[in-house]
Amino acid sequence: MRRRPLVALLAGAAMVPAFAPLELFPVALASLAVLTHLWLTARDARAAAWLGFCFGLGMFLAGVSWVYISLHRFGAMPAPIAAFATLAFCAVLALYPALAGAVQAKLRAPLALRAALVIPACWTLAEWLRATLFTGFPWLALGSAAIDTPLAGFAPLGGVYATGFAAAACAGLLWNVALGQWRWTAAAAFAVLGVTGTALRDVQWTTPAGAPLATSILQGNVPQGLKFDPQRYARTLDTYARLAEASRARLIVLPETAVPRMLDSVDPAYLARLEAAARKNGGDLLLGVPVRTAPGVYYNAVLSLGLAPRQLYYKAHLVPFGEFVPPGFGWIVRVLSIPLADFSRGPALPRPLEAAGQKIAVNICYEDAYGNELIRQLPAATLLVNASNVAWFGDSLAPAQHLQIARARALETGRAHLAATNTGITAAIDRDGRVLSQLPPFTEGRLDVSVQGYAGATPYVRWGDWPALAACALLLFAVALLRRSR
Repeated sequence: MRRRPLVALLAGAAMVPAFAPLELFPVALASLAVLTHLWLTARDARAAAWLGFCFGLGMFLAGVSWVYISLHRFGAMPAPIAAFATLAFCAVLALYPALAGAVQAKLRAPLALRAALVIPACWTLAEWLRATLFTGFPWLALGSAAIDTPLAGFAPLGGVYATGFAAAACAGLLWNVALGQWRWTAAAAFAVLGVTGTALRDVQWTTPAGAPLATSILQGNVPQGLKFDPQRYARTLDTYARLAEASRARLIVLPETAVPRMLDSVDPAYLARLEAAARKNGGDLLLGVPVRTAPGVYYNAVLSLGLAPRQLYYKAHLVPFGEFVPPGFGWIVRVLSIPLADFSRGPALPRPLEAAGQKIAVNICYEDAYGNELIRQLPAATLLVNASNVAWFGDSLAPAQHLQIARARALETGRAHLAATNTGITAAIDRDGRVLSQLPPFTEGRLDVSVQGYAGATPYVRWGDWPALAACALLLFAVALLRRSR
């Protein structure tokens, strides 16, 4: 029995290769099947919660250990303190699988039912809580690991939570096939999920809007340690201006804070230079730049320049400690010496930017990890654009994981998604989640690609996460009633 927590810890760590960059999805099914077995054979709810915590701790320590890079290498936090902070962060995230373990154990349904339905519902609701409470952290959502599988067909219906539930159900069905009593029924249900997902992938939820759009996405590759160095400022601006002027695309996209200085401090001649580059192509340019609207009030923003009137998108979902300071934690920002660490929040219901003949749903940094927030600009928007700077996390798993998240958003919304990053991974994604083209990370370059705008609404765009979450909650409620009646 003493080995069970270690098995759970290792199973959690083993789940990480299911996510980018390896994307070995069967590993996720195997890892969750192991966790299912541990939960179903736990002696009580407390033991199940402990096993869930160990599983989550292994998964997050292996999967988001890049937090340490941000704290230590770029935040100047001493290594022991950064290591402890990373461990504490992962331990907090592990509380959600612990909660899922406790709830499924309390329900005491038949083992086959717990494996195939109760545990998937508990896991899905726990993921949603993790993405919601305390501003949320939706990284490593199970559904995003399934975007290259037949289960991806469920994404336009109910988002990553519907896809994640289907994936967790598959893991439970595998447990039933291996150890349960209803093996043939479980095998048939597994096949039905796969066939249904495959059929859904062939459904065209959206239709083309306008002609394909010539696009250039710029990757300046400015080292994070030099990004806010005044000595590097002129070189950074010249890099992006040179890349933009060489473009022949109607839409040019620059990454987050490509200009690392307040907009009112930027030489108007430089903005005119970028605007001229867009105008000569008969289009527009999207520029990541912080904006100050009043003393002490500033936003992480994207500015449009070109033929269309100038427009601004203000980031709404801010990163704790990186972009805003929770009350009582100002000392952390002072220790880390984080520049621009107290942004204001943009409007919760932003309007798409009208540029290059498209209506563009802009989002910044990890805002695209929140599908329910991204769809607030839909179905009006015809194209998704994310401007990011994941250079904070160095050469780690983070850039590839972020690209995988962007692919999930494209699938959910039926929209092409452009990802403009400082150091990578800069990419263009079609509405089916397929990467059309991408730049190598940590290189300076311009990605020229033709993308199609799309109109219409997937069921997920219309209803968001709620149908999947409500189905999980109703399922658990029904099981609880059945248990009580018995």
